[in-house]
Amino acid sequence: MPPRPAVLTKRTLDKDLDKITHAEDAAKHVLRRLVPPGLGLIFVGLAMLFAGVYVFDRPGAMLVIAAAALAGYMAMNIGANDVTNNVGAAVGARAMTMGQALVIAAIFEVLGATIAGGEVVKTISANIVDAVQVPPALLGWIMMAALMAAALWINLATWMNAPVSTTHAIVGAVIGAGISAVGPEPVNWQVMLEITASWVTSPLIGGLIAAGLLYLVKTLIIYRDDKIAAAQRWVPVLVAVMAGGFMAYMVLQLSPIGRFQPFTIILIGIGIGLVSWLAARPLILAQARELENRNSSLRVLFKLPLIGSAALLSFAHGANDVSNAVGPLSAIVHSVGIGGDAIGRPPLWVMLIGAFGISVGLLLFGPRLIRLVGEEITKLNPMRAYCVALSTAFTVIVASWLGLPVSTTHIAVGSVFGVGFFREWYTRHSKARIAYIRRKAESFDIDEPEEPNIHETRRRYLVRRSHFMTIIAAWIVTVPVSAALAAMIYWVMFALFV
Repeated sequence: MPPRPAVLTKRTLDKDLDKITHAEDAAKHVLRRLVPPGLGLIFVGLAMLFAGVYVFDRPGAMLVIAAAALAGYMAMNIGANDVTNNVGAAVGARAMTMGQALVIAAIFEVLGATIAGGEVVKTISANIVDAVQVPPALLGWIMMAALMAAALWINLATWMNAPVSTTHAIVGAVIGAGISAVGPEPVNWQVMLEITASWVTSPLIGGLIAAGLLYLVKTLIIYRDDKIAAAQRWVPVLVAVMAGGFMAYMVLQLSPIGRFQPFTIILIGIGIGLVSWLAARPLILAQARELENRNSSLRVLFKLPLIGSAALLSFAHGANDVSNAVGPLSAIVHSVGIGGDAIGRPPLWVMLIGAFGISVGLLLFGPRLIRLVGEEITKLNPMRAYCVALSTAFTVIVASWLGLPVSTTHIAVGSVFGVGFFREWYTRHSKARIAYIRRKAESFDIDEPEEPNIHETRRRYLVRRSHFMTIIAAWIVTVPVSAALAAMIYWVMFALFV
């Protein structure tokens, strides 16, 4: 048999090498998708070891260590699902990259959870189901079932790209597991009524504040003949309001009760706001040099306040939503006699598991939902994104101060919808906008636009109704689904382990 030509041999070899290369690329692609779950499992293991250091020689140590693993898993799910609330608007407005947003969110989530998360943790751990009326042995299993049910539901929702409320999930799960264990009597329905009322009002308040802020921005800056000069005057004021309000809250959280009177706290906030105004003014003036008098130039000037508001919102989210992960863990720690008083502040190591779990979750899995909130509900630029982030942050901060476990998801998405619906109204009815457009049309010798067709106007709604209805449906089903799942998990746990 004659030998094969060298050219054919080389082609065959090249094809075989290409197949090997494609196989290696496919293997790398598959393994890359397994890296985040693998790192998540490592964090869960570290949470168990961290908890074991504090409780290994105490009664009920195994229950607490298992609960720490579930709390770490729950915290990662919160970070994966709720990161959209913190930085979705900023990323959607292209004020910062995905990597920058995730790093800023991770740092401020930890700070918010460890510094200001205690009040809401007490509500989740002791006030929804009265710990006094529930035997300690059952309380631990109730909270274990609640953690597992809420974490599974949030994990499923994240996989489905649905920005559900982690607060609704854990509250519904605690109620479902509690009722399945001891009936409805120990459930504090007065607290539940307050929490439910805050769920309804907080997104409305967030939307109204965001719409009000956007009205001021449009009136004072956007629809002015000299936009750059107006921005130089008012953007430092917006930075000052943000910094002053945040510092007043920090003083309220960190100072001993009764040390500062409300008037003193307000003066501190005003003082910090004045310092921030003095610091921001030269930065804004420097950025404004040689910028054209156009709306696109305002993107540059609003980058600083938008980054600050995203950091502030991450702090507020950590302060409020860390309770969804560590509230049940805190109750379990107290039920086995490790944490002392069942209504006291949770131990620091418990708070750290929740704080770092949220940050790990958003770093590993966070980008999945950012584009939905930041880009697909309504179009956001830095001005609108600033209004969304600041209104959400202030609403959540006030709720955390009051100890109410509100839904950051509800408030953030409510703020986005508030901005979108306000833009629809403002586009049709604002006399200032109409006068501004007429002046521009006259200066450029352009005919005024005709009245738009009503069907075309509806087709071009600024808020996408399909996303609105989908998100509302996800909110409605979260509480009953998590409650039913928690009840079933509790029955299985009780049958197997109790």
